[in-house]
Amino acid sequence: MNRHDSTAPARYDVRHITSYAYSEPVPVCHNEVHLTPRSLPRQRVLASAIRVAPEPAQITTHVDFFGNQVGRFTIEGPHERLAITATSRVEVEPARPWQDLPARPWEQVRDQLATDRAAEAIRARHFAFESPHVRPSAPLATWAAESFRPGRPWTEALVDLTTRIHREFAYDPTATTTSTPVEEVFALKRGVCQDFAHLQIACLRSLGLAARYVSGYISNARGVAAPGASPTNDAGMVGADASHAWLSCWDGGDGWLDVDPTNDCVAGALHVTVGWGRDYADVSPVKGVCVGGGAHRMDVAVHVVRIA
Repeated sequence: MNRHDSTAPARYDVRHITSYAYSEPVPVCHNEVHLTPRSLPRQRVLASAIRVAPEPAQITTHVDFFGNQVGRFTIEGPHERLAITATSRVEVEPARPWQDLPARPWEQVRDQLATDRAAEAIRARHFAFESPHVRPSAPLATWAAESFRPGRPWTEALVDLTTRIHREFAYDPTATTTSTPVEEVFALKRGVCQDFAHLQIACLRSLGLAARYVSGYISNARGVAAPGASPTNDAGMVGADASHAWLSCWDGGDGWLDVDPTNDCVAGALHVTVGWGRDYADVSPVKGVCVGGGAHRMDVAVHVVRIA
């Protein structure tokens, strides 16, 4: 597995702009957004804001079932354009090396998930079953079993499965949509970060393990540029100019290990976590409904800049 992480914390300015253009005026729209990064042991949110144009009467926020920050707003007035701009400043620490995690046999982790009545195990079980975009299956269990051999440590098996997906599946933004089933991705051997995350989650759940979908951003900058110079994007990371997705697997204790099959790495200081859920449907960046509008076009721009 490639190691793209550094040994020092990284600080980022993130700007995520989603814009809609309508062929006819929209009199009213309701929207929900997952655009505010989470505060985590390895991640500090130093600042965050969401701006909407045209300006809604108010933006309400709440914490959902999975602990994510969710924003909601309504625009009541004719408009032909809508722009949602989320900005944040985040500091992320490197991940603990996966080799240092307890090397429990993966079957022990699976069995503990099924029988443990501790609070963390009960919470983890929410991520062990079928969800709208992830359907476990026997063929996926058979394919994943090549990595999860009997008695193999769960960390080693998880990393091996991550590498196999990276090696055997081609990154192709034209091959799938947000609604492409996991079975089709498995057959095509192509897709994007969302597809690869869903696929690996389906494999893990097919084996009886708990895995959650993680949404966020990824930086392609190894370090901070010199004063006055342009940032050097040379970390070789795929998905740096868009919303990114990876996954996290429960370790049988009180923690999770995040892996990124798109980039064949453990998620660390280059990954900014926004939220997690059972799959994409739980943490899609922007979703909503509108009245009228005719035909519409959506554009998304994401900028992640590493700062001193």
